[in-house]
Amino acid sequence: MLIQVTQADDARLSDYVRLRDASLRRSLEAERGLFIAEGEKVIRRAVAAGHAPRSFLLAERWLEGLADVWRPRPDVPVYVVTEALAEQVTGFHVHRGALASLHRAPPASMGDLLGLRRLVVAEDIVDHTNVGAIIRCAAGLGWDGVLLAPRAADPLYRRAVKVSMGTVFALPWARVDDWADALPALRAAGFTVVALALTPDAVPLDEFVAAGVPGKLALVVGTEGAGLSATWIGQADAVVSIPMNAGVDSLNVAAATAVGCWALR
Repeated sequence: MLIQVTQADDARLSDYVRLRDASLRRSLEAERGLFIAEGEKVIRRAVAAGHAPRSFLLAERWLEGLADVWRPRPDVPVYVVTEALAEQVTGFHVHRGALASLHRAPPASMGDLLGLRRLVVAEDIVDHTNVGAIIRCAAGLGWDGVLLAPRAADPLYRRAVKVSMGTVFALPWARVDDWADALPALRAAGFTVVALALTPDAVPLDEFVAAGVPGKLALVVGTEGAGLSATWIGQADAVVSIPMNAGVDSLNVAAATAVGCWALR
């Protein structure tokens, strides 16, 4: 259903208003059970993953390119706007000229992922960019899934989706059932839990790999500031670190996760 829109304050565009405002988006997306996908590739991956479109916001040049996605859904409105109007509504330059608002599919549970072999487990990483990059790294380097602590950022927030290049729709992810019991539950399911942390007794990553990589492994990563909690470090089977040079003590958490995933793949 094509609908030409010419006014930024049109109430029908409420899903797309002020996408730059992270606190507003988290509130609205949690309340309405929706999320925003940006760009043709990401929209396609979201729909293919089973997230039902609520509406589309498209510049005219994208109507034909995404016609196979919106035409089979005649009851879903397609708001056709100029790129200038899209920027006015969203608060940022929509350089791909294509957005979609989608309903969230039922989330996976931690139990759904326990049968896998390689999991990244992220504790309290609140930056959406880092969460999206971690999921992209895990997917690209052949890992099977990602578990997130309760306070970690939402992988379906627009920025996380964009940075992940849509891999949040391809790689299984879930929230842990309980923060305090998450790592013991992984160990009970047969995982060797390896924490990536800067502790005095941490084993250099290359030495850990040389000693033999376990068949079923969970790589645990934490925030860039405080790092992993003492609780999760204490519950791990091993603590490893990435050897650094030139006075640099650590990498960005997404970069560190990529190194860990590659070494332990």
